[in-house]
Amino acid sequence: MSAPILEVKDLHVAYGKVEALHGLNVKVEAGQIVTVIGPNGAGKSTMLNAIAGAQVANASARGAVLLRGVDVSRFSVEGRVGQGMSLVPESRDLFTTMSVEDNLLLGSYTRYKRREKDYAAQLESVYELFPRLRERRTQAAGTMSGGERQMVALGRALMAKPTLLMLDEPSLGLAPLIVKEIFRVIVRLKETGVGILLVEQNARAALQAADYGYVLETGDVVMEGPAAQLANDPKVIDTYLGLNKKSA
Repeated sequence: MSAPILEVKDLHVAYGKVEALHGLNVKVEAGQIVTVIGPNGAGKSTMLNAIAGAQVANASARGAVLLRGVDVSRFSVEGRVGQGMSLVPESRDLFTTMSVEDNLLLGSYTRYKRREKDYAAQLESVYELFPRLRERRTQAAGTMSGGERQMVALGRALMAKPTLLMLDEPSLGLAPLIVKEIFRVIVRLKETGVGILLVEQNARAALQAADYGYVLETGDVVMEGPAAQLANDPKVIDTYLGLNKKSA
């Protein structure tokens, strides 16, 4: 039996004396979408940054992060990317004065350094997923709409040909039609065998797309299970899926 794409064991993250994550355990299999939902301040983004090796300077992390069975806990961010991990942060972090295509090509930098030759084919795959980016490939990224910028950020991450794709609030600030398009691509990606770890404010959309889910509150997993099961749980419905409430 092959190892999971991602296995996080007993992850603790502290900011000084304040612990933000208390022994987190998360697993993502190949071709699986796993979502983490929870209120603001629960530690969702902290979790993603710790897994990616990008926690802030005053934070300390301990625990194991295994990528396809390899412990990458001591790897740099670049080292983890080289092992097949990509994170699309909430801020998207595009180079706004550069063209869409140049932003995308930056995502293949690690593969370029390894002298891999197929990044042009990967660029074509990204354009197939996002035809709008092909149409606007020479346009400055800073002139794009919010939804288009999210497509560029997602496409750039895919240029690294990740085995694990981590997404931090991909629907944040986007119009409903664009959100549907982003989630359509996310579901399509899992069919290629990529493991996806999704942190998302839109709990309803996240649970509809995901195979498995975790509910994180104040640094602890308080519920987990198949996404469909969580979506039908009365506590989840009341807290995160109520008609007059939004998840955070």
